[in-house]
Amino acid sequence: MTSDDILFAEISTIAARYRDHSLSPVKVTELALARIEALNPVLNAFITVTAESALASAQRAADELRAGNDRGLLHGIPIALKDLIDTAGVRTTCGARILADHTPTTDAAIVRHLHHAGAVIVGKTNLLEFAYGIVHPDFGPTWNPWDASRTAGGSSGGSAAAVAAGMCYAAVGTDTGGSIRIPAAYCGVAGFKPTYGRVKLEGVFPLSWSLDHAGPIARTSADAALLFDALLNRTPRPLRALDLRGLRVVALVSHHGGGDMQEAAMEAFEDACISLHRAGAQVASVSIPNLDLAESALFSILGPEASAIHSRWIKERPQDYAPFTRLQIELGFTVPALAHVRAQQYRRYLTGQMLDLLADADAILSPTAPWVAPRKDPAITEEAGAAEGRRTGLYNLTGLPALTVNSGFGPGDLPLGLQIVTRPGADRLALAIGAAFEALRPDVIRKPPL
Repeated sequence: MTSDDILFAEISTIAARYRDHSLSPVKVTELALARIEALNPVLNAFITVTAESALASAQRAADELRAGNDRGLLHGIPIALKDLIDTAGVRTTCGARILADHTPTTDAAIVRHLHHAGAVIVGKTNLLEFAYGIVHPDFGPTWNPWDASRTAGGSSGGSAAAVAAGMCYAAVGTDTGGSIRIPAAYCGVAGFKPTYGRVKLEGVFPLSWSLDHAGPIARTSADAALLFDALLNRTPRPLRALDLRGLRVVALVSHHGGGDMQEAAMEAFEDACISLHRAGAQVASVSIPNLDLAESALFSILGPEASAIHSRWIKERPQDYAPFTRLQIELGFTVPALAHVRAQQYRRYLTGQMLDLLADADAILSPTAPWVAPRKDPAITEEAGAAEGRRTGLYNLTGLPALTVNSGFGPGDLPLGLQIVTRPGADRLALAIGAAFEALRPDVIRKPPL
């Protein structure tokens, strides 16, 4: 196997080679670190690389596996963390000047669980400032491995780019309105927002406590499922193959068309539905009344919660924020209490509508984003930002598990995403549907040209 064969293999393949002793965690970690060294100057995917501790973890994993102490399929696998997840002794910046020198003394729950699984943490990935607003100029944007003149997406762009470029096998991101799924879609990988509350957020810097989720980004749904298990502190186990015959899926009419959609994104979504139908799934179109209110409801909740979190720093250190992040925090203070209350009422209404749909269907499908990766990240308070998150934010409002997988390619041979949403707690079903779709469409699993 070449270094690319190794770095772009599925986790289960690498795990099998560890166990037949034809490959070592140390060798794989060395390859991942070499790729980070080569590509990070181009992509800016990592803020901090933990090479020394990663190699020590890899050696420990090799010794443990040789001694028969097997922690599961992530044992010895290089993984990255979004840089708002606390790591003891390693700085956690949140992509912000305010925390540029912040070094936590304890690990987040997620990190403790990954250590328990034997994963090798290779570094902390870049993000939009505090996962909000816009990139801080001190840290710069993350670029897309499919076209380095385009964004990798926000706010978990560093995690998505690192996975897509073969710098690690999987990474942890966070998602408050689409921040796992949109970057994953732009970078052509799988990104999963679990059911709200499934993954512990202790030690993860919040953006909006009632909307925040943490979850995996990986090249395939099967790999994402392994990391998801580890985040829950469970032994990672393979997905069971899913028979698509008789699966009932519905598409929201207002989300697979509209003036904000690139034609290629609509075509890719239609092709995905056709592929599922040919495999035996039942595919129908449905509508939900008042779905257009989701965007304003999201900000009427997110805005005040984020502003409350930043209330001290915005008074004491306003000049240290990027200008647009500062503006969004200030806007959050202006949201009327009545608008916040109405948004919470709408949230309950929307959740009820979604649960009614999922009482008669196994999954809801939509494009993940309406276009391929743009040149820069749109701000969420702008029309382009609202359109970008139109198909993702409602699942933060409702807390439903939502997966994106690559569904094809658009202008410039750039990736497009298919979003798969299931009922609360049916996280592995979403991942299994994603894996079944990837099996139908092996053309969507590709190495980027970088």
